[in-house]
Amino acid sequence: MKIILPDNSVKEYANSTTARIVAQDISAGLAANAVAATANGKLVDLDHTLTEDTNLSIVTKRDPLYLTVLRHTASHVLAQAIMRLYPNTKLAIGPAIENGFYYDFDFETPINANDIDKIEKEMAKIASEKLKLNRYLLSKEDALEKMKDQPYKVELINELPEGEEISFYEQGEFTDLCAGPHLADTSDVKQFKILSITGAYWRGSEKNKMLTRIYATAFAKKQELDDYLLQLEEAKKRDHNKLGRELELFTTSDVIGQGLPILLPKGARVIQLLQRFVEDEEQKRGWQLTKTPLMAKSDLYKISGHWDHYQDGMFVMGNEETDDEVFALRPMTCPFQYQAYLNRPRSYRDLPLRYNETSTLFRNEASGEMHGLIRVRQFTISEGHLMCTPEQLEDEFKNCLELTNFMLKTIGLYEDVSYRFSQWDPEDREKYIGTQEQWDEAQGVMKRILDHLGIEYKIGIGEAAFYGPKLDIQIKNVHGKEDTLITIQIDQMLAEKFGMEYTDKDGSKKHPYIIHRTSIGCYERTLALLIEKFAGAFPTWLAPVQVKVMNLTDRTDEACKEAVNKLSNASIRVEYDSRNEKIGYKIREAQLEKVPYMVIIGDREAAEGKVSVRSRKEGDLGTMTIDEFLNKLLLEIATKQI
Repeated sequence: MKIILPDNSVKEYANSTTARIVAQDISAGLAANAVAATANGKLVDLDHTLTEDTNLSIVTKRDPLYLTVLRHTASHVLAQAIMRLYPNTKLAIGPAIENGFYYDFDFETPINANDIDKIEKEMAKIASEKLKLNRYLLSKEDALEKMKDQPYKVELINELPEGEEISFYEQGEFTDLCAGPHLADTSDVKQFKILSITGAYWRGSEKNKMLTRIYATAFAKKQELDDYLLQLEEAKKRDHNKLGRELELFTTSDVIGQGLPILLPKGARVIQLLQRFVEDEEQKRGWQLTKTPLMAKSDLYKISGHWDHYQDGMFVMGNEETDDEVFALRPMTCPFQYQAYLNRPRSYRDLPLRYNETSTLFRNEASGEMHGLIRVRQFTISEGHLMCTPEQLEDEFKNCLELTNFMLKTIGLYEDVSYRFSQWDPEDREKYIGTQEQWDEAQGVMKRILDHLGIEYKIGIGEAAFYGPKLDIQIKNVHGKEDTLITIQIDQMLAEKFGMEYTDKDGSKKHPYIIHRTSIGCYERTLALLIEKFAGAFPTWLAPVQVKVMNLTDRTDEACKEAVNKLSNASIRVEYDSRNEKIGYKIREAQLEKVPYMVIIGDREAAEGKVSVRSRKEGDLGTMTIDEFLNKLLLEIATKQI
């Protein structure tokens, strides 16, 4: 709805006849129901002044955006409760986020989970007081005076433009620097829950002080809160960081370091299966395998631009001021594979040229960003770089996308992904190489390709690589945090930097387009997502142990060993549980280990030359010959059933 109501506030508009006519479904009229609005896509308060050509939408309690306003208000209630209980605390920031809100504090004396109940009681008391939230504006000078005892707020104020009026919200004795919007009073902040207390560096930099971050959530109704808390409990059961350790897939060690996980035999087996699957499939599709060094001199990264644009994310060995040669562990494979392209002169007949590699990479992630296998400092990736002519670009991009879709469908993650068209930020030119014209061309080409392929995507400004735009295939973990799983990038700049050329049909020299891509992404992250997706119960073809053979008595030991040998010779991953334990106990343990099939041999089975088969999913499958079971198993594995 576009309106022209200069110098009127949202609230005045909400009271107008026009608004009530537009919103006929709200019987009481907008004035009684409005809690906020969006003006030209930005969430604003009811006292926001409208200007000409404002694209306005009123937010009521029926609107999904109401939760954002409620949670933002709840973050102020939390901060007020903290200041009542711990008056010497310094306040940082407290935004609403996708599933709740958080607030960062600098406590004089640290708090912990034992303090949660006390804080929640004070928050409930503030809600019951129905404190009005009053917004007012101050000049920068007056704002600095107002917040002089709050150093983090002072830092934020100092970064605001001169002459800009700064908004504050007051509720009872508590005042906070904030852009809003908020509810009219605290009375609706009733259904909330503090979820965790953790550490967070001020402004996300480990160079800054570690603050205390309190995560919480709030809902309009008790049932919604209860449902969400139940969902969180289920998510905890699937959390790969917990389940992966319990199933002995991976571990970590303080003496090795943060973000450097150790894959245990079962986890290493799953990764090996994925890598073999990926490399075989890529070979079928015309990709040529390379193996390049794990490190290089700084000279290589200076050519690519990584030295200037990515050095903070690299592990550097040596000092340019004192050492003849400085090396760095590779954070990506592209400049290495370019050297393979440059190995000899290239013609248009050589293109497209597709190089793939199972690459171990190293990135100096911040300590606060580490999480299990999702974000680590050393990881292995299914990386590839494709050099092609402009005419080949769309088909090759489409083929890369088809490959990723095939991979995701096969491993069972396809239905969970979304797409982001990551573009550069022209307001932050130092992050990128190239000219405005080059970026306009590259992003225009990618947009045409994505639109032509019918890809539904959101746009991420400032999320591009420093050398080109990319399609990020995004996926959420069980806690709702979104990460990039796979990227496909278009690059028309690095070929020129490295002197990569081909001779075209007319004899002229041209630079190829380059597509950077992964086909299954980072193997460690993929393993984490598979653990969470299947709650550790991998499909049979990926299960580290596919069959457990169990004897009922010592008399069937030889029959069990024969079954194990037959399965093992057919490349089935099998273990024999010959312990002197009750069969029910053995079955329960195998179920807890998420083994797909259990083969049980008692006296009757041994005498008849059969085995009793039990499925993790379907229970008792009855008796059959070992060959019948093996044929069933091999078919399930060959077709990679999920």
